[in-house]
Amino acid sequence: MPAPMKQTVRRSLLVTSATLASLALTAPASLAAPSPSPSPAASGSPSASASPSGAPSTSPSASASPSVTPPANMSSVGGTRLGQAGTQVAIAGGAPVLPKDLTARSWIVADAESGDVLAAHNAHWRLPPASTMKMLFADTVLPRFPKTTVHKVEAKDLAGMGAGSSLVGIKEGETYTVHDLWLGVFLRSGNDAVHVLSQMNGGIAETVKDMNEHAEELQALDTDVVSPDGYDAPHQVSSAYDLTLFARSGLQKQDFREYCSTVTAKFPGETTKKKGKTSRGTFEIQNTNRLLSGDYDISQYPGIAGVKNGNTTNAGATFTGVAERNGKVLLVTVMNPEKTDHNEVYKETAALLDWGFQAAGKVTPVGELVAPKGTAQASAQPGANPSPSEGQAGGAGDVSAKPVAGAVTEKGSGGMWIALAITGGLLVLLAGGGYLVNRRWPLPDLVRRRR
Repeated sequence: MPAPMKQTVRRSLLVTSATLASLALTAPASLAAPSPSPSPAASGSPSASASPSGAPSTSPSASASPSVTPPANMSSVGGTRLGQAGTQVAIAGGAPVLPKDLTARSWIVADAESGDVLAAHNAHWRLPPASTMKMLFADTVLPRFPKTTVHKVEAKDLAGMGAGSSLVGIKEGETYTVHDLWLGVFLRSGNDAVHVLSQMNGGIAETVKDMNEHAEELQALDTDVVSPDGYDAPHQVSSAYDLTLFARSGLQKQDFREYCSTVTAKFPGETTKKKGKTSRGTFEIQNTNRLLSGDYDISQYPGIAGVKNGNTTNAGATFTGVAERNGKVLLVTVMNPEKTDHNEVYKETAALLDWGFQAAGKVTPVGELVAPKGTAQASAQPGANPSPSEGQAGGAGDVSAKPVAGAVTEKGSGGMWIALAITGGLLVLLAGGGYLVNRRWPLPDLVRRRR
């Protein structure tokens, strides 16, 4: 078999493996993608937040709106051009032009594996991030608790949430597993789930401190965390560049990949008593990432695998997405489109993903996604050990060389039946193992592992 075909087959099998893992996460959730909703759905908090029933709600902004003009001087982390205002792209012969009608204040298109930034627009503009901040929250806290850990919710766990926050429906006095809570964070963008996990982590203030420290380690220097759930707060900012760093770091963790690519899941309901018998049902929750779940005016994006969306009064709509096509994995972040059409942030993201897949190899990178502090030194040491975060807490922080899970195929299907049909052959191939470390996937920790 020719080498290029071997590489394609291997990648397809690995994507299938990750998809199977994602399906296992949500059992006994519905196996089919949900039907498009007939009305707008929540994507963050607070302006497009939602109750467990999905009803949208609004709340006042917590801070003044950001300037409509990018600052003259922005960070140059990742390259000088990324610190310049306006659109940065170096199109060579045969490359397509950028999509028309892009209205976002800031956006970036990057190769998730090499870290090359293919194009950007005000990449380091410090803007309110909304619930995309939850990517940093997850990347920081997810490795600290085994998913089987059980927690009984107290009143203090739910205190201090902003008015109109998006909620998954956690109830005081009920018990939840950490697995349940992370489904609430990733699928429903539940601020209640974030607050419970933050209290388990030592409290809101401690979690904010941890997140800021982790952002600095990732060299996400545009970010200032004030609230771990991304709710509008004075001085809480990030950038398209930093949000992309958070996604890239988080996607190294198997659990992170599985949660962010999950379309629907069952969530524990409220305990009831009837005729002396106690029972507790479940209700279905759906991912508010519309490129993953679809909606009445937008289809599932082929090859989409997450990552996180957000929407607040102050931030507008924000989104970071990752998708794979023909052996290429791209990350796109879009912040605050000026156009107010329904699902506009997803439409602009889809247009940039389409452009990125067509332009890959035909443009000169205008910058790069930098590695965390200290990683370059560690990766230069032959046989360096995995970082302490790898494999902690019963696998919650496991880092894997597998590519991102392709939740939606070119035809929009989850590909479940095809995945099941080749599982036997896949397991035999994975048993060989060795080729995994030879794949070009230079995410920071995997650089160290490969060497």
